[in-house]
Amino acid sequence: MVKAVVGANWGDEGKGKITDMLAKEADIIVRFQGGANAGHTIINDYGKFALHTLPSGVFYGHTTSVIGNGVALNIPVLFGEIRSIVEQGVPMPKILVSDRAQIVMPYHILFDQYEEERLGGKSFGSTKSGIAPFYSDKYAKTGFQVSELFDEELLREKVVRVAETKNVLLEHLYHKPLIAPEELLATLHEYRDMIAPYVCDVSAYLHQAIGEGKTILLEGQLGTLKDPDHGIYPMVTSSSTLAAYGAIGAGIAPYEIRQIVTVCKAYSSAVGAGAFVSEIFGDEADELRRRGGDGGEYGATTGRPRRMGWFDCVASRYGCRLQGTTDVAFTVLDVLGYLDEIPVCVGYEIDGEVTTEFPTTAKLMRAKPVLETLPGWKCDIRGIKTYEELPENCKKYIEFIEERIGYPITMISNGPGREDIIYRAK
Repeated sequence: MVKAVVGANWGDEGKGKITDMLAKEADIIVRFQGGANAGHTIINDYGKFALHTLPSGVFYGHTTSVIGNGVALNIPVLFGEIRSIVEQGVPMPKILVSDRAQIVMPYHILFDQYEEERLGGKSFGSTKSGIAPFYSDKYAKTGFQVSELFDEELLREKVVRVAETKNVLLEHLYHKPLIAPEELLATLHEYRDMIAPYVCDVSAYLHQAIGEGKTILLEGQLGTLKDPDHGIYPMVTSSSTLAAYGAIGAGIAPYEIRQIVTVCKAYSSAVGAGAFVSEIFGDEADELRRRGGDGGEYGATTGRPRRMGWFDCVASRYGCRLQGTTDVAFTVLDVLGYLDEIPVCVGYEIDGEVTTEFPTTAKLMRAKPVLETLPGWKCDIRGIKTYEELPENCKKYIEFIEERIGYPITMISNGPGREDIIYRAK
C-alpha cells in the first residue's frame, strides 16, 4: 500500500507532523522531490526537530527512510541533519539514497545567492539553497548524479567541462571568484565517501517492497501552489509538488498510490513572495502569527515570519483537486480558539466578477477576497480525542470548509504533538 502526504497550499501546512504520525504504521518513508530549501517541524518524545532533507519518519526504529531520485540532494546538509538528530538521542535511522538522485553542488548555492543579488528588487524570494540552479542544471543535463561519483574517469572529465561553462558566468555576469576543477573534484570525493554506505537502486527496492505488501509513505515538500506548472508561477519552486510526481520521484508505478492525504491548515500562511489573496496584515496578522504553530509561524528553514491569512476555500479546493485528494488532514485548528468570529475566503472578486475557480497568476494578482464570517468557539480544544466532543461552532467550521472544498476531512490536528489528532470517518 502506497500513501502520499502532500500540501494543498503554499507549504507550511503541517505535513511533517502528519507524516510522523502516519509513519507509525509505515515500513518505508520516501522523500520524492525538493531539497533542503524548506523544512518540516516535528514534535515528538525526543523533542522538537526541523528536518530539511530527511523524511519525517526517521524517529521510528522500524522504518527505512529513503531519499528518492527526485530529490535535490545536498549531501553535507543530509549528514549534518543525521548527526543532529542522533546527538538528541534519536537512534541512528536506516537510510537509503537513490543512485539516480542528483547532487546540489557548492556552486549551485553560490549562483542562487549571486542571482538574487543581481535581480535586487525583482528577485523571486529564494531561500538561497541552490534549488533553482540545481534544477536548471538537471534539465540542461549538466548535473551530477550520485552514481557518477563512483566513476572516476567520468567525474574528472565532467568537472573540467562544467567548470569551464560556470566560470564564464562567474567572470562576466557576476564578477565573482572562479571554480577550480581540482578543488571541486576533491569536494566530490568527500561527498562520495560520505554517501557510499547508503547508495541503493531505490526503484528496485521499492518494487520489491510493494510486492511484499509493505506500507510506503511518499512525503512531499511545499504544496500545490508552489508547483512549477500548476502553482503561482513564477513564485514557485523548481520541482513538482504534486502527489502524481511521487511516482516519478520515487520510481514506482503511478497506480500504486492508493491514498493521497492532502494537508490543509485551518487558516493560511506562506513564506516568500507571490499572490496570497486572503492575506491579513498588522495587529490581526501578528496575533495569529504569534499564536500559530508551536512557538509561532516562522519558516522551519529560513526562520522568516510567515505571511498570515484566513482559510482560502478557492485555493484549497484547487490544491486538493490537483493533488488527487482522498483524505484531508486539517491542521492547527486549536490556534483559532481565541477568535470571536472567523472569516473564511469563499471566492475571489476579479475585475468586478466573483469566481470560485483558482485563476492564473496575472488574474490572481488582481483578486480580492470574498469573505464569509463564522462564529468562533472561544475555548481551548487541545486534549479532545473525538470529533463528537468538539464545540458545536468548531464542528460547524470544519463542516463548512469540507463542503466548500469538496473533499473529506478525515484527520483533525488539535495540537503540536504526535498524539494530538482526531480521526473522523468519511
